[in-house]
Amino acid sequence: MKTIQDCLKERILIIDGAMGTMIQLYKLAEADYRGERFKNWPSDLKGNNDLLCLTQPQIIKEIHKQYLDAGADIIETNTFNAQKISMADYHMEQLAYEINLAAARIAKEAVKESGKTAWVAGAIGPMNKTLSLSPDVNNPGFRAVTFDEVVNAYYEQVRGLVDGGVDILLIETIFDTLNAKAAIFAIKKYFRETKKEPLPIMISGTITDASGRTLSGQTLEAFYTSVMHAKPLSIGLNCALGAKEMRLHIEELSQIAACYVSAYPNAGLPNAMGEYDEKPEDTAHYLEDWAKEGWVNIVGGCCGTTPDHIRHIAEEVKGIAPRQLPIVEKELV
Repeated sequence: MKTIQDCLKERILIIDGAMGTMIQLYKLAEADYRGERFKNWPSDLKGNNDLLCLTQPQIIKEIHKQYLDAGADIIETNTFNAQKISMADYHMEQLAYEINLAAARIAKEAVKESGKTAWVAGAIGPMNKTLSLSPDVNNPGFRAVTFDEVVNAYYEQVRGLVDGGVDILLIETIFDTLNAKAAIFAIKKYFRETKKEPLPIMISGTITDASGRTLSGQTLEAFYTSVMHAKPLSIGLNCALGAKEMRLHIEELSQIAACYVSAYPNAGLPNAMGEYDEKPEDTAHYLEDWAKEGWVNIVGGCCGTTPDHIRHIAEEVKGIAPRQLPIVEKELV
């Protein structure tokens, strides 16, 4: 079996689309989230999508399979908020490791049962507390969490994902680079302490608006410079923007990145109801343009995208040569 590095040299790879969008289509009620195990849990659980890895694993596997059938080469685990700091909203901190372990195993089983060659990326989301921003407008110096607390939470998440068998670790939807640095530190610490073979790291940030900056105020180049010490397999952008709005930023990133470039935008911008209307063929057209320009190595979708979006994207970029790495870096990747 070829490694992901081998395949990235040969073609543009496809990452899957939105998990949350697909879960919404099932119209799950509070009882569905609870399942039998958590039917008497004292707090509301509806909306805790990561918990579905324990209570509705068949749904999560079914979604993975739909993306695999659509042409995804990389599928993400259903673990966007599955670390103890975010899980505290549901008083489920103690379940963080178990959820990540289960999520990784579900995704690996989906790949195996599909009969396809694909990689499982352990999704590590941005967390609901940030290290660079104060939640108190009257006290800008206050932080709701410490660096060590964030590291410890991510360390436990990484442990669950690796024990579950993921192939890649994906730090995604980064709007606070200091949180991302804590995730990188946790990953490096985990592999150093366990002496296991390190997994490739993918990093994906979020440009929040037309300013071209992250929520914590960094330009794209500053963000890139801040995380390159991790020696990632890829650097990219996802979420917040549709492909039309993300285009200039992907072009810039393709010019400065020494590693592979990924891009998985939303299905356009949300409408007045917070829903996404961009048709699969339209999203695919934008990404085909980026591919023809030689800007990308990994493409897919974020909020609002479905297996239909991924299928169209895969069809449109098929046969287009991937972005070439800068010559000076080719021997280092």
